[in-house]
Parts: sequence; C-alpha cells; structure tokens
Amino acid sequence: MKMSRADDDAPNRAARRVALLAPCAALLIASCALPSEASFTAVSAMSPAPAAAASAPSPTPSALKPVDPAAFQSAVERAARKLMVPGAVVLLRTPQGTFRATVGTTELGTAKAPTTGDHFRIASNTKTMTSALIILLAQDGRLRLSDPVSAYVPGVPNGEHITIADLLKMRSGLYNYTSAPELAAALDADPRRVETPQAMLDIAFRRPPNFAPDASYEYSNTNYALLGLVAEKAGGHPLAEQFRNRLFVPLGLVGTSLPAADDLSLPAPSSHGYMYGGSAYALVDRPYPDDMQAAARSGKLRPADYTHQNPSYATAAGGVISTADDLATWIRALVTGKVLHPHFQQQWLHSPQAQDPAAPEGQKYGYGIAYQRFGPSASMYYHGGELPGFNSFIGHDPDNEVTLVIWTNLTLSPDGKTTAQALLPTALNQIYAGLSLPTVAD
Repeated sequence: MKMSRADDDAPNRAARRVALLAPCAALLIASCALPSEASFTAVSAMSPAPAAAASAPSPTPSALKPVDPAAFQSAVERAARKLMVPGAVVLLRTPQGTFRATVGTTELGTAKAPTTGDHFRIASNTKTMTSALIILLAQDGRLRLSDPVSAYVPGVPNGEHITIADLLKMRSGLYNYTSAPELAAALDADPRRVETPQAMLDIAFRRPPNFAPDASYEYSNTNYALLGLVAEKAGGHPLAEQFRNRLFVPLGLVGTSLPAADDLSLPAPSSHGYMYGGSAYALVDRPYPDDMQAAARSGKLRPADYTHQNPSYATAAGGVISTADDLATWIRALVTGKVLHPHFQQQWLHSPQAQDPAAPEGQKYGYGIAYQRFGPSASMYYHGGELPGFNSFIGHDPDNEVTLVIWTNLTLSPDGKTTAQALLPTALNQIYAGLSLPTVAD
C-alpha cells in the first residue's frame, strides 16, 4: 500500500510513492550481485511505415520513440542492479506492440526469472479498484459522492463533514493509521497477525485529525479503510466479493484477488518479497541509518523475506494480489472508460486536484488516481503501491496509448528509494521522445 512517507507530496514521502514522475536523484552505490538471469521479449514490433508521397504534408512528430528492445532491456537491467533489487519486471504496451523486460529472480538463492504472470502484492494500487467500486455504487444510486461518511460508518471524527469524495481524494484530514509506530511493532512481533479495518480505524481515531475536511491534501490509508466499509454497507456484500463480481470477472482479471484476512499465501506462480529492516521502514517515515545502508551495499546485511506477512491491515487500502499482465489490462480499462459509465467516467477523469495549491500544474490526486504531465507531449494517470516486500507502479497515457507496469520484489533500496518508482524515469526515457530524466543508473 502506499505508506505514510510514501505516495507523494514534496517533504511527504507518502505522496512521493504514489509514483515519482519527477526526476530521480542518482544512486551512488557499489555494484551489487544479482542473479545473471535477465530477459526481454518483444511480442510485436512496429513495421516500417511506408514512404510518404512527395506531395504529402509532413507528419506530426510522434511523442513516442521507436522501442529498441536491446536498449530498453539494458537500461532496465542497469537501473535494477543499482537499486539492488532481487527481481524486477517492466511491462510496456504501446502502439508498437507489447514489450516485457525481466531482471533477476523471484526468490533469493534461486534462478527463478520473474514473468509478467507472477503474482505479487500490489499494495496501494488496490486503491484504484476501491475507488472504482465506490463510483460504480454511485452509478447504481446506492450512494452519492457528496454523502457524509457518518451515514455509513459511525464514530468517525468530523464524520458528518467528511464526504465520500473527500475520502477518495485524500482530503479528509484523518490521521494515517500506517504512520502509527505501534502497528509496525505489532506486525513484526507477529507477522501472521489478523487485523480488521475497524482495528485500523481505532488506531487512527485515537489521534486528532490533522486538518479540517477538504482544507488540504494528505495521503492517508485511513481514507480507504473507511471506503472499504462504505462499499460493504452500500453494496450489501463483502468487499472481496464485490471486487470479484464487478471488476475482476468482467475484465477477465483471472490472476487478481483480495485474499481472506487469514490467507497468507500467493497463488502460483508468485514472487517472494523482500525488505531490509523492520516494517517501520516501509510503514513509518524512518530512513535507513548509515551503518545499515553500508551493510546492505556490502552484502553483509541480507534483506528479510516479507512474502507471508499478513496484509489484512491493508484490505481496501492495499490488500489485493495481482500480476503485471492483469494490472496492464486493469489500468488501461479504467482510464479508457471500460469500467465506468460515460458521465461518471468524466467525473473520474477530471477528479485529480493539485496536491500543492502553490503548484497547480504539479502532481495531482483524484478519485483513487494520480495525474501528472512529465513532458510536453506526455501525461499519465497512474498509481503506485508499497508494502513490506513489494513496490509497484501502474499507469496509462491515453493520448499516446501507452500502458506501463513496473514491479520489484524489494520495497526500498539501501538508500531508501522506493524501487519501482525509482525505475520509472529509466522506462520513461526509453518510451518518450525528447525526454531525458535523470535515472539511478546515471
């Protein structure tokens, strides 16, 4: 899920981790030992365009580069090695075709190369699904986005003044429960521990709100824990059942599911997920100390396996399991109007609001989706996900018909970078003409 320090406004790492589309600082780390297995498959390549007639007008320059499979693979591999990720996948779909880059392994100590069909925990990318379900329920007339949350969930501080739309856009002011140090401590003390949304809300509500409803933006998983309960109340069925029947089955997302609270498994094939240090480094804004960074870079400190930490604390905010193939289908369908009716689709597309009022053209967040321009001819609707063990990014650019999915099985690099987001500039530079973002491999 997107954690408190991650997912995205400048000093707030929580905001930056939705997905970092701004240039990334270069990593100055020692070379790392990763399995040598790395592969790239170009499923289809662009055919050369026929020569234009002499009298034809000059074509408008494309915003996209021709994808060079060898250069793409090489760039992804260099960046992944700098980040010291055990394994990484980049799935790209453009008008040229579908391209897959994979690096490393799904399990340390083995040579199991990752694939776009491997299951992993998508963390806060779940929010795109929770928000879509809420809007579907609004289409059905079962709720209104202007409704107060108090109409569905009792005991919410300022609940009579916080609307469903405020929750969707991260503008409730409610304390982010994943910022609470006691949650990380409890997860590390008992990784199999079963949590409930109400228990997470209890953690949040013990702290006062950070601001009045709709007065500001602040990324908070508490908003989506509440939206999960709203969906169950308005929809009349458990969240997992509604996800399956209204989103996953209609779109053919056969590798996507919200597991039961006591289910720690991932369907086969799947990737292990790793992280240096305890859960607080992902859940709370706690940087790695210098000695830990040095030990990780030298190989003296190995990342811990978080694959089977119970994600029940995440649920509607970040509990879904999926694959890169499914996520590419999902984000494209969501952005291009295959999920919502036209009226509500337009509301969704226009929902992103500047996170910082002083930067109205900067990063925006809307109904479970972020939006940003990162070049003169490119913009993207996107989200990111992070929890102990995994980091991921999903995005779709409707103007240029680009879909991009990135996942890694290491939450944070030794110097604290969210790894999938740190790979993003590398991918964008290979996709878009005229774009030259600094990358971790520079």
